[in-house]
Amino acid sequence: MKIVGIVGSNADLSYNRLLLKFIGKKFGHLFDFELLEITDVPLFNQSQDATNSPAIQKLNHKIKMADGVIIATPEHNHTIPAALKSVLEWLSFKIHPLENKPVMIVGASYYDQGSSRAQLHLRQILDAPGVNAIVMPGNEFLLGKVKNAFDENDNLKDQGTIDFLGSTLEKFIQFVNVTALLNPKPKAEPEDLYATGKIDTTIEGADMWADDWLEQATAIVEPAVGRDYVKLDRGLLTVDQLNYFLDSMPMELTYADSNNQFLYYNQTKPANEMLAPRVPGQVGNPLAKCHPEKAYQNVEWVIQQLRSGATDVVRVHVPKQMPEKYIVHNYQAMHDKQGNYMGINEYILDFKPIVEWYLQQTGQKLVGDVDGVTSASKKKETPAVDGVSSASKKDAASAVSAVTPTPAVDGISSASKKD
Repeated sequence: MKIVGIVGSNADLSYNRLLLKFIGKKFGHLFDFELLEITDVPLFNQSQDATNSPAIQKLNHKIKMADGVIIATPEHNHTIPAALKSVLEWLSFKIHPLENKPVMIVGASYYDQGSSRAQLHLRQILDAPGVNAIVMPGNEFLLGKVKNAFDENDNLKDQGTIDFLGSTLEKFIQFVNVTALLNPKPKAEPEDLYATGKIDTTIEGADMWADDWLEQATAIVEPAVGRDYVKLDRGLLTVDQLNYFLDSMPMELTYADSNNQFLYYNQTKPANEMLAPRVPGQVGNPLAKCHPEKAYQNVEWVIQQLRSGATDVVRVHVPKQMPEKYIVHNYQAMHDKQGNYMGINEYILDFKPIVEWYLQQTGQKLVGDVDGVTSASKKKETPAVDGVSSASKKDAASAVSAVTPTPAVDGISSASKKD
């Protein structure tokens, strides 16, 4: 289950931020938790529409992707801070990510009442038309006298307070699950694995089914090559330097765009030496050509999870009869600065050498069912597709089974190994 926590203050020092960080640290075993800040969100002004700004779109995307939201609010003059009110205005102006979203309210303040009046006001705001959040009733967590509530490690001191916080979070998980039954997510649209559509970067006139698509496309667009410079967001490199950089990555990288067309892979090794075999002729192909038909359903499911925002990453362990390697395929959703889905970055690596190096450096070792890196007992098995944003989602088990039983999904942009 994916939960996001919104810090309801833009102050540099915020006890409500500490409270949310403590929730993520202490109760991370209950859900996958991500902290969201509002410091970069501009003051609401409908005459200067900032809906598509990166700060607001990031909140929009993260909230939509989450199963539930926890908002931690201070109390300013018997109400919520102006910064939090401004954020809620943006999130109910032209976009409505909180609609039908389960929300839990917590708060901390310097005095006895623990932001009780601010929390009451926040409930009213979240219930307003345009916001339409589903706020968990009761179970108020009001942390008063907050200056003395945390120790030097930013942990809550009082065990009774910790226990009560844990019980409210467990109830919130149940509330999220019940809400999900009342508001089921719409069925995902079928994926066009044949890439018959067009996006603004589609190169028309090049046959995407042809082995020489790259040559055809190059003749059409006359791209930068060799020592030509490319201005990037955080640098200026030549095409040659970009190739050096990408080819040196200790993993196999693949780019498939939002139109489901395979555009790039970074390895220059022969296919039989790769973790997921690829050949130059695959570049430009629709994903339908990169996989056997029996794998289409699995590939489509992975793309739907990423395109819909159900998760940011899908991971699949593919043993491939090589016990000496720990091979993991990671399918990472890519987005532009407005949060729009732009395709998949698939990165594949054998992380066994990393584990072995770490154990050697620390003197630790793997023993039986004990995770040697943390010396902690192994937790319950999580689905093989553990998705960073949906790490232990039980209700995803049936969908996960569509991916994990077969090694057919051996790379969004790679051909499956034939029997």
